[in-house]
Amino acid sequence: MSPLPPSDPSTLGPGRGRFTAPADPALIDSRYAAWRLAAALAASTLGNAPMYVLAVVLPEIQRDFDVGRGEAALAYTFMMIGLGAGGFLCGRWTDRWGVARVVALGGLGTLAGFLLAAAAPGLVVFAFAHCLLLGFLGIGSSYVPLISDTALWWQRRRGVAVAVVACGNFLAGTIWPPLVQAGIDAFGWRSTFTGLGIVCGAGMLALSLCLRQRPPLTMGASAPAGSSAMSPQLNSDRPFGLSVLSAQWLLFFAAVCCCVAMAMPQVHIVAYCSDLGFGAARGAEMLSLMLGFGVVSRLASGWISDQIGGLRTLLLGSALQAVALVLFLPFDSLGSLYVISAMFGLFQGGIFPAYAIIVREYFPPEQAGARTGAVLLGGQVGMALGGWLSGEVFDLTGSYDAAFLNGIGWNLVNLAIMVWLLWRIRPGRHGQGASQASGRGAVA
Repeated sequence: MSPLPPSDPSTLGPGRGRFTAPADPALIDSRYAAWRLAAALAASTLGNAPMYVLAVVLPEIQRDFDVGRGEAALAYTFMMIGLGAGGFLCGRWTDRWGVARVVALGGLGTLAGFLLAAAAPGLVVFAFAHCLLLGFLGIGSSYVPLISDTALWWQRRRGVAVAVVACGNFLAGTIWPPLVQAGIDAFGWRSTFTGLGIVCGAGMLALSLCLRQRPPLTMGASAPAGSSAMSPQLNSDRPFGLSVLSAQWLLFFAAVCCCVAMAMPQVHIVAYCSDLGFGAARGAEMLSLMLGFGVVSRLASGWISDQIGGLRTLLLGSALQAVALVLFLPFDSLGSLYVISAMFGLFQGGIFPAYAIIVREYFPPEQAGARTGAVLLGGQVGMALGGWLSGEVFDLTGSYDAAFLNGIGWNLVNLAIMVWLLWRIRPGRHGQGASQASGRGAVA
């Protein structure tokens, strides 16, 4: 396979090169798309490293900067704020400049962020490095842009391809923490951060060279799995029969709801196990189990998306997530919590990628980065809100049962939204004439 994919010379304007022109549509679902998918997965695994290594270095930061655990954890809070804004803006930049430039910018941010954090004299500089450089640029360039770009390179196996890239987030949580802990034990946290910045930053810069080709030019939304190519929901000017802005805000709110529910076990399982007398170590093992089964879930949900479409896959994942949350209420023995934690990871891991599939199926493809970033920003808001809200409910009631019920309530709102959207797109609802204005799913 040639490393230089063919492009239509007629699309080249003055000063435009091979990589800035849209790729040949024949490259969709091709071997080149598969190599590009591998590069995107590697870049995602490198770029998402800061999200997980901070938890490992937290005790060292506390001692080095002579601050409390809560103050030290503020770096994580600021990093997530940066990630939320970065995912949205990096998605817009991807639509405008292409994913390669965004990933390269993220590589520079990751390199600079780890180096600045390693040299930080105090918590303020350390938190700034995590918010702007590592969160906004590093992680922000490594999730939404790579997912939205990948969705444009695949048709028949789009769900699986998006799921593979999304697994980079969980793979980072599997690979980097033990390596960072070994580096801290051997060299100290500052030297480890310096080395990590060089490896991850330089790696992202190198991988961005593999992503220079702009995706094939498409027209309109592509047909969801299991639907006719002439069905009315494919009018990307009116997704679900709504205005684009209304549909965008509805998906944003749906993402907030499902992620408030998702955050309850992920953020509080360790504390929950401690309260039950099982110890924090058992809770950490359950959290690891969730993430491990989340990788399996993302791959399986990607395959399911290819069979039934992103909207139905999201409905299925949300319903199963609610079931798992309900199971936490009557069962609190050690063995049952391990099983339910694995089930929860298996059910919820594919929810985030399903939103990217929905955006690709129902919204204009030239806006994929910005629209995906806006929806997944809702997910970050939901995770932040859910982690805090669950703690507040526990403080008010003295029980995690009420916190689980709170999560179930938010989950039910998400389910209601998905059912309503499926009702909006059911065959025949918009009349027979509507299909003539919507058959725009073909590749140009």
